[in-house]
Amino acid sequence: MAKKSRTKARDAAPLADGEVGPRQPCPCGSGKRYKACHGAPGGGDVFVARPFEGLPGECDIVALRELVPCATAPLTVKGAEDRTVLLCSLLPGASPAMLRESGQVWIGLQVQHSFGDPSRDLAAVLQAALDADEPGVHGLTSPPGDGPRLQDLVTNDTLDVTVHDGFDFWLADVEEREELADAMAQANESAVPTSRLASVEAAYWTDVGTKEHLRWVMPEPEDALLDALSRLHASGADVIVPDARLVGMFRAHGLLAPVWDLPLGTGAEVLEEPAAAFKAALDAAMADTTPLTSEERATRSGLANRQVTIR
Repeated sequence: MAKKSRTKARDAAPLADGEVGPRQPCPCGSGKRYKACHGAPGGGDVFVARPFEGLPGECDIVALRELVPCATAPLTVKGAEDRTVLLCSLLPGASPAMLRESGQVWIGLQVQHSFGDPSRDLAAVLQAALDADEPGVHGLTSPPGDGPRLQDLVTNDTLDVTVHDGFDFWLADVEEREELADAMAQANESAVPTSRLASVEAAYWTDVGTKEHLRWVMPEPEDALLDALSRLHASGADVIVPDARLVGMFRAHGLLAPVWDLPLGTGAEVLEEPAAAFKAALDAAMADTTPLTSEERATRSGLANRQVTIR
């Protein structure tokens, strides 16, 4: 019986690109196996592996959703060009969207629901907030169904991200703030210091107290990016600053985000020039089409084993 099972498994057709095996983790990030989540009957109507592709600042959007505690970026929305719409990393209570007393519409990236396509989810709550007559919170308790995605609504050419020291931006359009001071102080205590590098796209320095990290969301295709990182890692060319080391990477919303441990006291400013130099070296490694050496293949295997999928 065991021999027959092994033969059956060996003869099974290989998975197509992008296909998920039934026993593999569901790529929605639930932590369940695919066969018990989106692969189960009624388990999910849709799953989009790279939901923010085509949006300006795709890599920054992924960073704000998964890695950055306090950041905002203004959006221009088709048909509502005269409205102030603000994309936020996190809103009070992890709210998906809010129509504010000021008339501004804010949408939050870090929410507690996921219906397979975060871009469609965001578009649904954005439209609900824009159409609302009274200030309030707008969210989803069930899949939003067919409709526009964020790519269909946003007309920005670029994404202008502002990283905040804390959540005081929650009160930016509120006149009376004193009664909320204690709540704000408590929220701000949870915000780890974070800065966005200016010299490269979607690279964020953070200080978690015991360590500093550089977390960098990259748009390149995963296989090619892993090859390039392996070439640089094997040659020691991936050391951003002395004593820094590439320790692994996140996989989120179809993109990889390499993570470096940094010596305490590094700070963000000194990373600007080395990060730009590393990006140039990475581009050159991406253009190298020669086969990986045995050392580079071993390095690639090690890097792949240190990936953590968070969505």
